[in-house]
Amino acid sequence: MTEKNYNQRRACALAGIDPRVYRRGSTRPADAELRERLKELSSERRRFGYRRLHLLFGREGWKVNWKKLYRIYREEGLSVRKRGGRKRAIGTRAPMAIPQGPNQRWSLDFVSDSLSDGRRFRVLCVIDDFSRECLATVVDTSLSGQRVALHRTR
Repeated sequence: MTEKNYNQRRACALAGIDPRVYRRGSTRPADAELRERLKELSSERRRFGYRRLHLLFGREGWKVNWKKLYRIYREEGLSVRKRGGRKRAIGTRAPMAIPQGPNQRWSLDFVSDSLSDGRRFRVLCVIDDFSRECLATVVDTSLSGQRVALHRTR
């Protein structure tokens, strides 16, 4: 309007908005004190989102709607800090020692299949890594951890 010297109605028509939208002033309060306290709390408690901060505000005696708090939370650019990624192993791992005789290292493996009626069963195979001998096979429809530990210690 100032550059082209257009009147308000023409400028709004070119921008594609209704002149009443342009003229209407916000009646929303500034909430400066609420914003400051929200920033303080979110910096103290970095893992708290707006929901937990809302509870803290309630404990402090603030009467604030959670939707209003969420709007201010987003306007201030606040968000829960992301945690770090998965820790990865540093360097190279030492290769596993090759067994030099029988009964030095065993391997456990599960094999599963299903019967013709659709029931599933599992087979636990215990193998000596040196001689490649199958020391035990346990077949059942349900193998508990106790049974696996029992066969591993024999």
